[in-house]
Amino acid sequence: MSRMNIQAAVTMAQLQQKLDNIGHNIANANTNGYKQRTANFSSLLMQQIGNDETNPTRLTPEGIRLGSGARLGHTNINFSQGSLQQTDRNLDVALLEDNQFFQVSVTENGATETRYTRAGNFYLSPMDNGQVMLVSSDGNPVLGANGPILLEDNMEALEIGENGQVMVTRNGVATQEAQLSVVQAIRPRLLESTGDNLYRLSELTLASYDQAEIIEDIPVNELNVRAGALEASNVSIQEQMTEMIETQRAYQFNAKSISMHDQMQGLINQLR
Repeated sequence: MSRMNIQAAVTMAQLQQKLDNIGHNIANANTNGYKQRTANFSSLLMQQIGNDETNPTRLTPEGIRLGSGARLGHTNINFSQGSLQQTDRNLDVALLEDNQFFQVSVTENGATETRYTRAGNFYLSPMDNGQVMLVSSDGNPVLGANGPILLEDNMEALEIGENGQVMVTRNGVATQEAQLSVVQAIRPRLLESTGDNLYRLSELTLASYDQAEIIEDIPVNELNVRAGALEASNVSIQEQMTEMIETQRAYQFNAKSISMHDQMQGLINQLR
């Protein structure tokens, strides 16, 4: 296979990954708190081929540079805030600042760890001991100042205040029985996506950085949320459709180059 075919084939495989990324963004356009992902490409190994031409005024390197295609260099997550949607539901809450996250406890393969999310659509899950637990839409316990938020079930009403206070009404009296724990990501680029609209600190990241250098707690008096509202996805459908068309055209161009190369090879073989 010639260099032209190698370049096209390598690039097509990477373009397919970008199309998958765009499809993931579009599929989550209505997911609360979802953050758009963008794919960035970088050139693969370049080979310098010299020639005999010399030009003292030339500013570019001498010779001809041939590449081996492009690859998906990295995928960035856009953590900018999405628009707020008023729901007037007592257990819906939206964060009002960028790079802030709710904390949830996730257990996988027998291991429990803290993960982070922007989605504030919470629910109450009944426990066996007459209590209820505040959980995420996937059933993961939502963490408060003292761990998972557990409340006695005999309540008349429940509301979340502007500073994340969990206010429970019993016998006509409203009292604070828990406090949402919200953190600020100092270096959000170091957060690893785990799917289900959740993020975590990987073992590789924690081996290079102290957790306090990435995540810091937000004092209660500095926390500002909006109750009865949810943060929408920050995906722009128009932007994603434009990128999809451009990527498809690039994919078709590379596929056409392979087809044309095969045709030219066939003509050369016939001339022999």
